[in-house]
Amino acid sequence: MKLFRWMLAVGLFGVLGTAQAEVKADPNLARNLAATCANCHGTDGKAVAGSGAEALAGTDKAKLLQKLMDFRSGAKPATIMHQISKGYTEAQLELVAEYFATRK
Repeated sequence: MKLFRWMLAVGLFGVLGTAQAEVKADPNLARNLAATCANCHGTDGKAVAGSGAEALAGTDKAKLLQKLMDFRSGAKPATIMHQISKGYTEAQLELVAEYFATRK
């Protein structure tokens, strides 16, 4: 039984390690995830003036991540963002927030 638990733990660690390696191996992952925001928030988070959508480019990472998490939890009301944000993991939302924080 101990051997089985050890093998299970090693197997899970290997899967998690592989997932982290994939994130590090794809330098475009954050950009690709953030691309889905372009429909409303503009290319690279530069919203069109007068569109009513918030510009995301240059937004502080922590501030944007908090908004995304609030949408996801339902703490911040939204028309569509609560549904969209639930489609991402917390790690993916962090990548998106970091991506937009680095845009000018």
